[in-house]
This record gives sequence, structure tokens and C-alpha cells, in this order.
Amino acid sequence: MILLHAKFWYKPIFIFCLFFYAGYVLKAQTPAVLPTPVINSDTTREIEILPGTRSLRMITIPDGTALQTLAGNAAVKQGKTILRGDSIILNPLTGIAEVFGNVHINDADTVNTYASYLKYLGKERIAYLKKNVKLTDGKGTLLTEDLEYNLATGIATYKGGGRVVNGTTILTSDDATYFSDTKDVYFKKYVHLTDPEYDIKADSLMYNTQSKIATFISPTRIVTKDKGIINTRSGTYNLLTKEAVFYDRTAYSDSTISLVGGKIAYDEKSGILQAEDNAKFVDSANNVTAIGGLLLVNKFENSFLATRKPVMILYRNNDSTYIAADTLFSGLRKFDTTAKTSVIKTDTLNSVTAVNIQTPKDTIRYFLGFNHVRIFNDSLQAVCDSLYYSTEDSVFRMFRDPLAWNGKSQLMGDTMYLFTELQKPKRLYVFNNSMVINESATNLFNQMGGRTLNGYFKEGTIDYIRVKGSPAESVFYPQDEDSAYVGMNRSSGDVIDIFFLNKEVDKVVFVNDVNGTLFPLRQIPEDKKRLKGFNWLDSRRPKHKLELFE
Repeated sequence: MILLHAKFWYKPIFIFCLFFYAGYVLKAQTPAVLPTPVINSDTTREIEILPGTRSLRMITIPDGTALQTLAGNAAVKQGKTILRGDSIILNPLTGIAEVFGNVHINDADTVNTYASYLKYLGKERIAYLKKNVKLTDGKGTLLTEDLEYNLATGIATYKGGGRVVNGTTILTSDDATYFSDTKDVYFKKYVHLTDPEYDIKADSLMYNTQSKIATFISPTRIVTKDKGIINTRSGTYNLLTKEAVFYDRTAYSDSTISLVGGKIAYDEKSGILQAEDNAKFVDSANNVTAIGGLLLVNKFENSFLATRKPVMILYRNNDSTYIAADTLFSGLRKFDTTAKTSVIKTDTLNSVTAVNIQTPKDTIRYFLGFNHVRIFNDSLQAVCDSLYYSTEDSVFRMFRDPLAWNGKSQLMGDTMYLFTELQKPKRLYVFNNSMVINESATNLFNQMGGRTLNGYFKEGTIDYIRVKGSPAESVFYPQDEDSAYVGMNRSSGDVIDIFFLNKEVDKVVFVNDVNGTLFPLRQIPEDKKRLKGFNWLDSRRPKHKLELFE
């Protein structure tokens, strides 16, 4: 059927000749009034000519095929589908129609399609549209140059490049399939979504024009308005509510933080990122890493909460401190930068008074650990019930029965403050029921206890300890020049000074109200070997950083 070939209908001269020939054939035909064609007895397959067409003719081509031509406001209808255009060529026998110029398909008043050319297969209800194709469902608009639209299934497909415009959101791709029933569009090959809030690139992507939910089904890169970058392989993003859920080891990063997890949920309005399944958070600005089964990161507050066996790592000066607990939290303590503090200093010698105006720092980062806190550093290890650490003074404040170990020494008390510098211990302050135990040999423990304890470190090792009490007490095993033990010294005083050498107790000095007894090794009473509150708890000591991840 050569007259139905699209290439010929694009030629104006041929169309003119065809209509001239059609007029010649019609002169010999009767009746003068043409009946409405019926394709078959199935009313859903009928193609009827709608009123308003200015020119209607019947022609017979050389092979005997009868065609109907409509020109000027041409319109036909099949079921609830209406086809309009400048002109229409209709084959009543096959149900094939070609529409030229200002093509418009209205499908049940829900989907409207426009183009410059249409070939319509009535029996299959398939439309092939070309040039300036536009399909709209009232929610989004699909634009392309070549579209196949199955009106029976409501599925439209383009393979030569196109885009979907949905408000301020624009999606482009090489290929796409549109489902009118569900309002879903499946994009493939070089997919690019642009929006004032996001820029998304992927190989494949599903998008719903009604709900504005993007579904990721291949490696995808998302750049948010605040320059946050998300790399994922699967998940959903609701462009209306700004909520997203990502799977398959998704990563988020911006200028200061990064977050990785098997599953990440993101609420842009609240700024909260929730990561699960071996989640990892890195704060590059503060040299902090947190790992756990569940991490909650608040971008607006610059804070995070870690649970499910979390471990936090503090990096300083090529050294690392590992902290584990049931729950770990880090936030910023903000100051009013307009507030100022006056510090008055008086030089009595020269009768001069100086006023120093101090302005507080903008923010101070702090860390909290709750329940079963464990700390590991190559220089010192510790456990406690709860912990507070601040970058303002680099002090680890440990509460409720804290224990700390350095070399062969164990330190304990009700509360413990560990002052650090460049991640190394500098000073340890223990108050209430404080005690230091140093393992001198098997079952021989040097012990010093009192009300408070101040320990000082040198290059990460205990160098000197002062114990104060009412009184302070000690159990000490002195050695001779050959390192042989000469006995056990049980003594007390107001102050005990302990000096270390090579991680061993080297010398003990008592100050004020000294009272003591030296027992030979074989004559030491059992009740004198241990100070009150003695408890050697080396089994609780973290021996390796990997223990904190168990």
C-alpha cells in the first residue's frame, strides 16, 4: 500500500496530486454521502469520523484499496481515544490512520499527546509519533522526537533521546518508558535529573511524576544544593518531602564529614542522616571517626550519636585513641561571641592594674560515652561507666569506678580526670578512694592509696605520683642493689610521693606523720599484704584496640 508510506506523505506535491486524483475517482462513485466507517463489530475497535471535518473524501488507489481522507480540523475517535490533526488518511479495512500536522491524541481525557506526524494502528491501538512529540498527564510532560505509545497498555517509549519536565525537575536520558496508569517513567542510558535542590546522574532511574519519588536501580551520584554528595546503587528519594532511603553500601560526603552505611536514611529538612549496617562516620575537621551498627548525624547541629557496639577514634599527631561504649555522642557547645570576660591582674610591686578582655571561642566540640566505656591508646588504657571529653582542654573525665592502666600500673578511684596533650597522657587526677597498684612481680603488688591522687607522665609513661590522704597508705616491696626483694614496707603518712623508673616503682617518699613497718618476706602477715579496697582488675584491661570492636 504505497499511499500509506510515511515518506510520501511528507511531500506536499504528492499530497496535492493524491487529492486531485481522489476528486476524479469520487465523481464516478455513489452515493454522494459517505457512511461512517466501521472497522469491525467490536465497538471498542470502531474508528468513527467526528463532525466538524471541513473536507471528507473517499479514494481508491490502484491496488483497489479504499481510503478515506479528512482535511481541515480532521478528527476521528476510537472508544475514548480521539485523534486530531490538519489532515488524516484512514484505511477502514485495516484500521490504520496517518495524521499530519498539529497532531493531538486525547486518551480518556487523562493523557494528551502532541506531535507533527502520527501513524496509528487501530487494531493494536499503537501510536507512532514523530517530530516535536509532547505527552502530558497533567503532572509531567514528556518531550522527544520519536515516540511509540501503546494506548491499550498506556505505555509510551522513546529510544532516541528525550526528557520529562515535572515542575522545576527535568530528567533527560537516551531511552525511557512511560507508564500512564502508575505515572512511572523508567529512564535508561545517561540519565540526568536537574532540580534547584539536586543534580542526579545515573545509568538507570525510575521516577513517578505524581509522587515525585525517584527510585535508584543502578550506580547513582546525587549532588545536593549544599554541596553534599551521595553515591548509591539503590534507594528512593522523595523530591517533595526531601526524604530519602538508600541501600547497598551508600556513601554521603560534604566539605567536612563523610558517612557510609549498608542503609542510609536522609531527611533534608531536619538535616538528619541515619546510617545502619557497619556504618562509618568521619569528621575530617576534628579528626574523629565513629563506627557502629547505627549512627545518627545531625548536619545542622554538627553532632552525631552512635549505638550498637560503637567505637570512636580520635586522631592527633599520628596517634589514635579508641573509645567504645554502649552509646557515644558528640556535639558542639556554642558560645555567644559577643560575651566577654574581664580578667583583672594586679602588679603589687609596681602598683599597676591590668584588665584583660577575653572573648570565648565560637564552638567547642565535646564527646560523651555512656555505659561500659573502654578506652585504648598505646600509652594508656581505661574503663569506666561514663565519659566526658572536650577539645577545649583535652581532658577525659571518667565517672563511676574508673580504672586506668599504664605499663604495669593500675590506677583507680571514684572519679578520674586524664589530661592529655597531642593525644598523649600528661597528668592524671583521681579523687575519692584513689589507689595505684603496680605489679612488681607475680603476686607482689606495690600499692599506694589515699583520698586524692595526682599522676604525671613523661613521654606517655607514668613518671611521678603524689597521693594525699588522712592518712595516705602504701604497701611497698623494696629491692637491694641486686634487685632482690628485702621485704614488704607497710607505711602511712599525710603525703606519699612515688617515683617510677622504666615503668617500675623506683622510690617511695613519705611526708608528715610517717608511720611504717618493714616485714621480712617470709614473715609478712596475710592481712597486711593488701590495702583496703585493693582489687587487681587486669582482666578488664583492653589489651588491643581490636577488642573494642568485639
